Amino acid sequence: MRIGFVGGGTGGHFYPLVAVAHELNKSDTSPELYYFGPSPYDQKALSELNISYVYCPAGKLRRYFSIQNFIDIFRNFFGVFIAIWKLYIIYPDVIFSKGGFTSVPILIAAKLLNIPIVIHESDAVPGRANKLAIKRARYIGIAYDDAAQYFPEEKTALVGIPLRPEVKMASDNPLATLGIPNDKPLIYVTGGSLGAERINNLILQSLNILLPHYHIFHQAGDANVGTYKLTAQKLLEDTGLMSSYYVHGSVDAKTVANLMSAASIIITRAGSTTLFEISYHGKPAIIIPIPEDVSRDQRTNAYAYARTGGATVIEEKNLTQNLLTQEINSIMANTENHQAMSEAAKSMFIDGAALKIANILISIGIEHGS
Repeated sequence: MRIGFVGGGTGGHFYPLVAVAHELNKSDTSPELYYFGPSPYDQKALSELNISYVYCPAGKLRRYFSIQNFIDIFRNFFGVFIAIWKLYIIYPDVIFSKGGFTSVPILIAAKLLNIPIVIHESDAVPGRANKLAIKRARYIGIAYDDAAQYFPEEKTALVGIPLRPEVKMASDNPLATLGIPNDKPLIYVTGGSLGAERINNLILQSLNILLPHYHIFHQAGDANVGTYKLTAQKLLEDTGLMSSYYVHGSVDAKTVANLMSAASIIITRAGSTTLFEISYHGKPAIIIPIPEDVSRDQRTNAYAYARTGGATVIEEKNLTQNLLTQEINSIMANTENHQAMSEAAKSMFIDGAALKIANILISIGIEHGS
């Protein structure tokens, strides 16, 4: 059996595929796994799971004017022809798509070659790539109830989001594993794999106010982490507070598990995979979604998640230093409210998504192969 994966560009698209691959590798069917895309995204993860990378170009359609939009139209056009060629040679029994711009050529080619498709939608409102595959999809997994209205009821199921096993595996003493003292509560700030400039700058401006009361682990993105570290050192000079500030560019899955387990509160963007990781660990969150004119899905995700009571939402246009610090202190000052938010966050999590999707892929693969 051969199973193809597609969907990338961000960790939120890529790592749920990895989670499903973990389950497929435990199956007695021992399927051959292939990942299609313009780049391997995380070659180490692919290699560890015996997933073969297959190059297939794809172009991104941005929601704002860019000369790259015109270039990427041609990239998608040629990508379809390359996808047809690559799929014809490998001919997977089923394709699993997480959406995103990298999936478009493969989804079109799979339709033309009559290869079954399974899609998973992480967001409360489906992306354009997954909308393209609705008619062809044999099975559609969704993470939010809100998304059900956009898909045919008879082939749609609420399954949650497949999470990598490592993200669930915190140590018994996560603070000690992280090397962080337990004398103050920990705030974990994450802006995703690329960081978030507005959030990063606001955290820096708030260090003198927050660090006397909290430790802060700040995942700021690889591009500017050196600059942020130097800026923090200057801002905190002669305060003795620098030892309470931990800034990193990116962090691996095991570190994320320990951070989310140890943190008292998490400040985050509204990527669905991150939100469901927070939900698994049951932590109160402050969600600052990317503005709608830049990212169509984050604002909707933020409010869909916050309706459970596990998080509060601050829109970026309203974000100020005073508002952010006030919201942090408000959550942390009320023990009952903090506990209620923790329980509400846990209630959002749906377990077993990776195994459910793996079983569906195997079932469809067997049917198609016969």
